[in-house]
Order: sequence, then structure tokens, then C-alpha cells
Amino acid sequence: MRLQRQVVDYALRRKSLLAEVYSGRRAVGEVCDAGPYLLRAARFHGRPSAVTCPICRKEQLTLVSWVFGDKLGPASGSARTGEELARMATTHEEFSVHVVEVCRTCSWNHLVQSYVLGRIPAPKRTRPRRRTASE
Repeated sequence: MRLQRQVVDYALRRKSLLAEVYSGRRAVGEVCDAGPYLLRAARFHGRPSAVTCPICRKEQLTLVSWVFGDKLGPASGSARTGEELARMATTHEEFSVHVVEVCRTCSWNHLVQSYVLGRIPAPKRTRPRRRTASE
């Protein structure tokens, strides 16, 4: 379906951050800081995850995919559904996708993964250099 390239997984950073919270070195309020725009995006554009919130343990996390790219125009910086990502991957040049997990109960949020989608731009053709008499 989609060809994800340059995939980066942030699981180790997540594990480290949660260890800081559980040990008391980091306050829960510092990591449960999802803004209203992110919470709204989770509600309307997110997809359910099988993972329970590691902070409140009350509900399953929601995954939100954000798109960024110079060639996306006004769509850059917006949340998109899986279907929209599939469509965009065939109609746009390369763009990056950042997947954020969000708890709609306690506002926990963390970047889970990033990757690149879209058509690979054709290489720019350059004219061969002319040889001069001194060469």
C-alpha cells in the first residue's frame, strides 16, 4: 500500500521518559501536556492503538499522523487519516509523517515514529559541461 522510507522509531526515548516519570525525576504534568489542537486531532483524525496509556492506564492510546513538507502547501502541519496519507503518497512529492500517541483522558502524548512518504522527485537533469580548448 504505502512505501514508508527513512523510518525512525522513538521507543527508546519513550522508555527513558517513562522511567523518569515512574521514578519521580519528571513530573506527570510535564508529560501530560497535549494541547487542545492535538486532542481535537486525536478525536477526529486519530486511529485507535492497542496500547493502554502508560500514565493513567484508563484508556487505549490514539495515534495521530501529522504531515510536513514544503510541497504540501497549506496541508503541511496538519493531521491526516490513513486514507488521506495513502492518497497523498501517490499525488505529492516526498513529505514526512510524524506519528504521535495521545491519551484523550490524561493528555499524555509522545512522538512514536516518523517516516517519509510520497513520490520520489525525479533527479534534475543537468547539461553536460562544455569542454574548453585548454582541457
